[in-house]
Amino acid sequence: MFFNKNRTSGVEWLLVGLGNPGDKYEGTRHNVGFAAIDQLAEELNVPVQKLKHRALTQSVELGGARVLLMKPITYMNLSGEAVGEAARFYKVPADHVLVISDDVSLPVGKLRVRRGGSAGGHNGLKSIIQHLGTDQFPRVKIGVGQKPHPDYDMADWVLGKFAGEDLKTISQAIERAGKAAECCIAHGPDQAMNRFNG
Repeated sequence: MFFNKNRTSGVEWLLVGLGNPGDKYEGTRHNVGFAAIDQLAEELNVPVQKLKHRALTQSVELGGARVLLMKPITYMNLSGEAVGEAARFYKVPADHVLVISDDVSLPVGKLRVRRGGSAGGHNGLKSIIQHLGTDQFPRVKIGVGQKPHPDYDMADWVLGKFAGEDLKTISQAIERAGKAAECCIAHGPDQAMNRFNG
């Protein structure tokens, strides 16, 4: 007797927003992944607050699939522990693990959908690559802008908050990131790349 492995676990995709838990990190550049999950959850009218697999989670219907929304509470550098655990538990293959993260190499508000690739110096992605054993998982990167000058500390930059015009730009980008993720789940990363990598 055969079971569809997804049917039994009820989850076909993991949609993971990266960030750091805690009020002091809210609204920082490094937390745009969390913000994108929160925005989606608000649109779907569901709370993301079930503590499972070292993450705040909620299963939803998105893009015609059963999706587990995840906000790892392990802190950014250990995000892979939560993602790896959930992927093994639900038997979700790496190409169905979709990660939303910040990217300092992109201008504020610019989106880039990728089907896979290196961590590009991002510790959250590095940890996920390590725990999934592959870098071939799709991602939606949200541009948070480059640090103002080379001597500026990178940690200070990514843990800083948006202000002024950037705040408006990033709010729109966060909303579009959710739509890009939904497109990726419904139609595959290539179509999402065509539509959102403008």
